[in-house]
Amino acid sequence: MKTNVISTSTAGALSGGAGLASRSNPRVPVSGSRSPRFRQLRTLWTVASLLVSSSVAAHGAGVLTPIHLTDQPIRMVDHHVAVTLNNGFARTEVTQSFANPNDHELEAIYRFPLPQKASLSEVTLFLGEREINGEVLAKDNARTLYEEEKAAGNESGLAEKNGIQAFEFHVFPVRPGEETRLRLVYYQPLEIDSGIGRFLYPLEKGGTEDAAAANFWAGVNEKVDGTFSAEIELKSAWPIEDVRAPGFEGVATTEKIDAGHHRLRIEQKDVSLDHDLVVYYRLKDDLPGRVEVIAHRADPDKPGTYMMVVTPGLDLKPIDSGGDYVYVLDTSGSMQGKINTVADGVTKALGKMNGSDRYKIIEFNSNAREITSGWTAATPGNVEASIRQVHGLRVTGGTNLYDGMTLALNDLDDDRATSLVLVTDGVTNTGQVAPERFYQLMKAHDIRVFGFVIGNSANWPLMRVICEASGGFYAGVSNADDIVGRVLQAKEKIVHECLHDATLRIAGVNTYENSEALLGKVYRGQQLVLFGRYEKGGHATMALEARLTGEDKTYETDFDFPEIATDNPEIERLWALSQIDQIEFKRNAGMVPDTEGAEAIRDLGLAYQLVTDETSMVVLSDESFERRMIERTNLRRVSVERQAQAARASQPAGNYQVDARRPMTGGKSHRSFGGGGGALSPASMALMLLVLGAGAFASRKPKAR
Repeated sequence: MKTNVISTSTAGALSGGAGLASRSNPRVPVSGSRSPRFRQLRTLWTVASLLVSSSVAAHGAGVLTPIHLTDQPIRMVDHHVAVTLNNGFARTEVTQSFANPNDHELEAIYRFPLPQKASLSEVTLFLGEREINGEVLAKDNARTLYEEEKAAGNESGLAEKNGIQAFEFHVFPVRPGEETRLRLVYYQPLEIDSGIGRFLYPLEKGGTEDAAAANFWAGVNEKVDGTFSAEIELKSAWPIEDVRAPGFEGVATTEKIDAGHHRLRIEQKDVSLDHDLVVYYRLKDDLPGRVEVIAHRADPDKPGTYMMVVTPGLDLKPIDSGGDYVYVLDTSGSMQGKINTVADGVTKALGKMNGSDRYKIIEFNSNAREITSGWTAATPGNVEASIRQVHGLRVTGGTNLYDGMTLALNDLDDDRATSLVLVTDGVTNTGQVAPERFYQLMKAHDIRVFGFVIGNSANWPLMRVICEASGGFYAGVSNADDIVGRVLQAKEKIVHECLHDATLRIAGVNTYENSEALLGKVYRGQQLVLFGRYEKGGHATMALEARLTGEDKTYETDFDFPEIATDNPEIERLWALSQIDQIEFKRNAGMVPDTEGAEAIRDLGLAYQLVTDETSMVVLSDESFERRMIERTNLRRVSVERQAQAARASQPAGNYQVDARRPMTGGKSHRSFGGGGGALSPASMALMLLVLGAGAFASRKPKAR
């Protein structure tokens, strides 16, 4: 009987038995795992990119812009979004129409952000009556083909990844007096946190300090002349209690078709697209803990692919509070207009501390410096003096995050639990910026990192390195979010016990090339979404092994991997994207050579038709693809996916729970907590995060593992 380790302990969330070294991709090495010993439980709460990004070039995304600034801006006629949330993943289809007011044809660029972990799979260009589709090729090859077709006057497009979450689509020609229509499709896994699901459609463009980029985007037309509409089809095997879209209440209608099927419609006319669409759905309270497995295996002679969603039913107990606090404040030039919010938030946080607490305050821009004199007792007099210092801070210079973090981690007291609150807009441009150096810094300290990343241009790779190096937790935050609820979700994790050194093992069926994200530690309310491949169908046993309050725990169940499963072919793209995500993480952490990582990413992108840093999607006519003898790999894959989607559309959501007969953890999957209300401003959010950060740790004592 074979046993497969899906993920290892805290360090093993980066390595372990599944990893990149596999039969189909042996080039990329996997580093050895280790199980660190903690002197005490020391919590580092990092609020990364806490404030809205720089106001420079803060235009909405999803616009078509002429490459020559002398041309008139292209009009956005309509913008339609069709989303299907069906159990474990979402399909988003965006269709936009544009009109060229110039008297000549031109080349234009369509720029759009994708949510984290989303896989761009289809790009279609409609030019008049003609429809042309895309195929993913190696990046340099795709660019060469596009330029050649454009030079020949042929209709063409090119989708490239240009940044962490940013994609650009070049379109030629955009003709005057003729509608140009774009359609793109992407998939992303969904996660439930404390019974709350969240879907983000990014529209708000993040800020930038790049002057050239600012000048370019200054000429965009983000206004929709006609209609912006969105239809969100929400299907769940579990009853849905409520659905909401903050900021769209006045224009949204919700239809309840049955307990697990809701439909949300939004329609607006003559609006500017500068506000993210965030959709929340709350599942029925007191649902059981569960394991769900969605598989795809169309050919009995080939391996299958699966997505496993583990919703633990664990009653993790509260932790006594207390300790030391380090406030690390970004005072770089990009914080202009935001420093007063930081000062107000820190003022409230300091005011919530107990007299037995201690604190330090550090500011950083091009360099870091401490504005307190070592550990300071939280007496009323000291707090009042520190508040005056914070309100006197001024912004200037670059952003040396590494210097700030290094200084913050000095002189920690082994006998006291320490929490660190980092307030920054996430622009790291001075001093040490290499992610592997942050990884090494985090590994040198026994800490947990909780990261909250705001905006659609955030540095996700760096935040992931910082958080996962310590077995921590990170999540995205939009300015359109219900900040109260997001903070409460985070607070639940911080002030309750968590499972340590979590390892998921599967025996009986050979699984491999498994995703490793988020194991190591499992937090209250957290849902685990894992991807992998399996050799063939059969009966398997699964065990979640971990430590809780110093005691070994094992949670087990058994189920069958299907021989044939064809309902969800999109799982293959999501699996491939999870593999790419792991490779990128290991490259950033210095665990995989750049050249080997790039080659592995390119191969996965080509095989599963994904736009990556190493691949692009070129959009040509059928005649051009045939003339150039380019295989239509993506066209075939899209055809299979659309057939499956059409079949699912007429059916209720499938129930993929595999542990109903023998529950793995038992108990309830979550407990409700208060909150709600409308979306808060970034200023209110900053204040609340800082206050909750102080209040959550007011009297915590070190606790043995």
